[in-house]
Amino acid sequence: MKDPFADLGRQDGAGTGAAAGPASNGTGTAAGRAAPGTGPAPGTGTAAGTGTAGAWPGHRDAAGLLAAISAVRRTTRRAVRQAWPGEPLPTSQSELLRLVAEHPGITVAAAARELRLAPNTVSTLVGSLTERGLLSRQRARSDGRTVSLDLTPVAVKRLADRRDLRAELAQQVLVQLPEADQQALASAVPALLRLAEGLAAL
Repeated sequence: MKDPFADLGRQDGAGTGAAAGPASNGTGTAAGRAAPGTGPAPGTGTAAGTGTAGAWPGHRDAAGLLAAISAVRRTTRRAVRQAWPGEPLPTSQSELLRLVAEHPGITVAAAARELRLAPNTVSTLVGSLTERGLLSRQRARSDGRTVSLDLTPVAVKRLADRRDLRAELAQQVLVQLPEADQQALASAVPALLRLAEGLAAL
């Protein structure tokens, strides 16, 4: 199977497809038909009704991309756990900490919606993290019935240290990859972020 990141590193419009009309030398084919023995290169194509080349190949390639992303996440977590000097947090608690870091003052109800968990489940996570000294909770000024969440200084340092460790471990591997792979991965970052934004909006 081809590298699922290859297409993400290309410029928009890269690739070839059927011509939009007869070639100027009179030997081309009409729009919508390729000359015998010719056609789009494997992995490229023409967007329906637009004539634009470089469309995403298909369902199998999307599955391969997501599988590759999952593999990177899984192996990164394992590497960090092995190198981390302290006690690792359960994944659900780590996700809540990262969410609060991104949205200081978020409420328990909003955190439950973002994580797609039941509010009572998030309340349990909050209790565990509070006992560890990683989360602080207080009543919101606008509504005394609402609890807002913030990181403690200990949690801020913990997240920063883990980010540094994660980046350091990834850097150790990245520099050993072929230069073409390094460039493809670097070029894919903006597209992957747009993909994440699109999936978050579903």
